[in-house]
Amino acid sequence: MRNEERSKSISIDKEKLKKHTLDWLKSLAYAIVAATIIRLYVFETMLVPTGSMIPTINVGDRLFIEKVTYTVREPQRGDIVVFWAPFIDERALTMLRPFDKFMDLFAPSKFRGRVKYVKRLVGEEGDVLQIKLSEDGEYHLYVNGKLDEQLKNIVYAPEGIFKYPELLNWFVEASQLRNNQTAYRQYLQRLAQKDIEAANLVFSVVGGMYPVPLGVPFDRTFSDIYKDIDLSKYIRRTPEGVEVEVPKGFYFFMGDNTNDSFDSRYFGFVPKDHIIGKPILRIWPLQNFGPVQGS
Repeated sequence: MRNEERSKSISIDKEKLKKHTLDWLKSLAYAIVAATIIRLYVFETMLVPTGSMIPTINVGDRLFIEKVTYTVREPQRGDIVVFWAPFIDERALTMLRPFDKFMDLFAPSKFRGRVKYVKRLVGEEGDVLQIKLSEDGEYHLYVNGKLDEQLKNIVYAPEGIFKYPELLNWFVEASQLRNNQTAYRQYLQRLAQKDIEAANLVFSVVGGMYPVPLGVPFDRTFSDIYKDIDLSKYIRRTPEGVEVEVPKGFYFFMGDNTNDSFDSRYFGFVPKDHIIGKPILRIWPLQNFGPVQGS
């Protein structure tokens, strides 16, 4: 009799364990689904690997990004915005931590293999941008012929496409050749005969050859981004220098640390659908925990 009771007790315990296990697995599944939904539509984080936004945002800061605001309104000039890079940044990919690599598995498929950038929005569609000397003797950004109030205290260097209007085309041409070392080297040599500084810039960004094996293969994405756009109509020389007009459906971003920022001066316009959200909180390092200034 006791053996029967013991067997019955063991059977009941197994049923309870099975039920608890199923309940636990259901709870875990619900949590994963909820976390995925929140990650896709509400919040996420990013690690800042470079100093392009110093002193506003520093190297190693981890930011908490709110993704709802820019679904109901567009970002405004002067906002700090997080967006998917409009190209494959091979160097930045090597800087990602395991946590960031895991979380980016939940990114939309079209942005797999991309990294997040955080910059300040300085140009909206239709804006005409110029970087020129102002009365204080420093270079500042002029938007539609005026010194923008949101940006007047930031000094911007007239580099990238503001110095070389043909730069984006050079990047694409070099990218198409970089897997052919001989053709790539010859291309850089021809460019160096025209402007050695420009050739060094193209090589340092596109990479692909020792000692710069990693870089930015612009040709993988730019053919889609600019398939309906003649860049020469939007990046043009004028008697005053170079002016940039932001095409419809795009934004123009620059970093506050203008002398050390890889931004739209180099990679051009960012499609509106690349916007991720608004950084609202610095959650690491703990001693700097708090709102992101000016965001």
